[in-house]
Amino acid sequence: MCLIWGLPYLFIRVVVEDDHLTPGTLVFVRTGLGAAILLPIGLLRSQIKPVLVRWRWLVVFAVVEIMLPWLMLSDAERHLNSSLAGLLVAAVPLVGAVAALFTHAAERLNRLQVVGLLLGIVGVACLVGLDFSGLHTSSLLEMAGVAVCYAIGPIILARSLSDLPGLGVIACALAISAVAYSPFAFLQPPHHVTASVLGSVIVLGVVCTALAFVLFFQLIATIGPTRSTIITYVNPAVAIALGVLILDEKLTPGMLVGFPLILAGSILGARKAKAKPEPITEVDCAETVPAS
Repeated sequence: MCLIWGLPYLFIRVVVEDDHLTPGTLVFVRTGLGAAILLPIGLLRSQIKPVLVRWRWLVVFAVVEIMLPWLMLSDAERHLNSSLAGLLVAAVPLVGAVAALFTHAAERLNRLQVVGLLLGIVGVACLVGLDFSGLHTSSLLEMAGVAVCYAIGPIILARSLSDLPGLGVIACALAISAVAYSPFAFLQPPHHVTASVLGSVIVLGVVCTALAFVLFFQLIATIGPTRSTIITYVNPAVAIALGVLILDEKLTPGMLVGFPLILAGSILGARKAKAKPEPITEVDCAETVPAS
C-alpha cells in the first residue's frame, strides 16, 4: 500500500500539469476504470446487492474518501509538484488520531503509537521546510482538505460499512463517483492526450484505484482504520523518489532529514502495545489442578 499509493502523485502531475485532462475529468476516468474492473467481480461474487441496502452511508463514504479528496488533490497538483503534494498528505495519521477521539471511535492510540505519530509529524515538518514562495494558498488549503478526508474516510468505513463485503463497497463507491463526475467528460473533454498521459491514466485507474482499494480494505480489516493511515508516512518517500528521478524535482536537505523520522514514526505508530497478563488468583490456580 505504501508503494502503490505513493504512485498517484507522479501520474496526477503528468496528467494535469499541462491541462491534458481537467481535475474533474481525471476523477471521472479514474473512478470509471476502477468501477469497470471491480463491479463485474463484485456481481459474480454476489457482493453488490447487500451493499446497496445501506446506500446512504455508501454515498457519504464515496464523497469523503473519493469524490472530494481526488478532485482537490488533482486541482492542487496543477500548482504543486508531486513531491510536495505527497508530503502534505503525510499529515493524515495525526488528523485520523484526532478524528478518532472526537468521534468516540472504539480504537484508541496507546502511548507508543502517539509517540510514533508525533515523531512522524516532526519528520513531516522537516520535509516541508521548503520554499513556499509562489505557491497558491488555495492549493495548500486543498491539500489540507485532502488530509482531513483521507483521515475520516476509514472511520466512516469502520463504523458504518465494515460488516459489508469490502469489494462490493468500493465497487459501488467508485461507480457512484463515476456517475457524479460523468458530466465533466462531456463539458471538459480531454485534449492532446499523449502516450505518457494515457499510460498515467491507466495506471491511476487500474493499479492506484482498483487494486489499491482491495488491498486497503484488507489492511483496515487487519489493523484498524486509524493505524491503517500510517501508510501515508511512507507514501512521501515514494512520491519524492519518483518526482526527483522522473520529473527532475528538487531534492532538499529537509527531505533527507525528514525521511528517517517519518519511517521511525511509521514503525512506532503501527505497533500494538503488548497486552498485560492478568494476575493469577487462587481460584485460577485451583481450576488448573486436575480433579482426583
